[in-house]
Amino acid sequence: MIYTVTLNPSIDFIVRLDTLTIGEVNRMTSDDKFVGGKGINVSRVLKHLGIDNTATGFIGGFTGRFITDGLAAEGIATQFVEVADDTRINVKVKAGEETEINGAGPRISDEKLAELESILAGLTSDDTVVFAGSAPSSLGNQVYNTLIPIAKQVGAEVVCDFEGQTLLDALNYQPLLVKPNNHELAAIFDVTLNGLADIEKYARELLAKGAKNVIISMAGDGALLVTPEAAYFAKPIKGTVKNSVGAGDSMVAGFTGEYVKSGDPIEALKWGVACGTATTFSDDLATAEFIKETYQKVEVEKL
Repeated sequence: MIYTVTLNPSIDFIVRLDTLTIGEVNRMTSDDKFVGGKGINVSRVLKHLGIDNTATGFIGGFTGRFITDGLAAEGIATQFVEVADDTRINVKVKAGEETEINGAGPRISDEKLAELESILAGLTSDDTVVFAGSAPSSLGNQVYNTLIPIAKQVGAEVVCDFEGQTLLDALNYQPLLVKPNNHELAAIFDVTLNGLADIEKYARELLAKGAKNVIISMAGDGALLVTPEAAYFAKPIKGTVKNSVGAGDSMVAGFTGEYVKSGDPIEALKWGVACGTATTFSDDLATAEFIKETYQKVEVEKL
């Protein structure tokens, strides 16, 4: 079973306007409310692919019920720890450019953290756990240095989708996959990346520090998978960009779902690229039909 851990889920409230004028009353042209959070996005895309999984993390209040009801409606199993405070709302304003206002998230007590630790301690070596996104400020991202080892101690594989120091810390636990984008990779090593050779060089630094597979996503310039054996470049696919929310999470879902099934990193890369690209060209997370259509367009070459 694949488990996804979202420590700070959200309702993503998407607001669309022709223009946004600060200091005045603005009227939206349309809006949507989506179940949000990086791990939850992974769960949703996995389910679109027909892969059963369980979403866990912290949830609270009427906003939390919106999330659990939404996941239940999609047939996604949940095992959340309920907390006293409301789950956050993230507001994403689309008026030409995108502007995001993200909530802080609930306070997590030691008792509630222990409940999540108990869930992870109950997993087995047949499980894979996707840890993704930031933690509520009451915990801080250092909490992953407690949670990830619990999953590893019972023999589970872990996938870690983080940025910066949190990603570097996660390498100590030999994650199956890490997936920084090219800008995040450059920031980690404080370098300027000039072309695929540089990107592969520093991706291999992440392998040397503990990762089993590294995908560097490059938005409209494709993606690079680096394994201990080789590097593989997935060419970019042309289309109309509609959505930047969840594309990286979709890539993680596609890779993880296929890798757990087949153990083939190249096929996993193809499905990861198909999922990420299809979401980029969709208003919400991509549908199964569109992902399969996009998969047919994926071209991968060994470098």
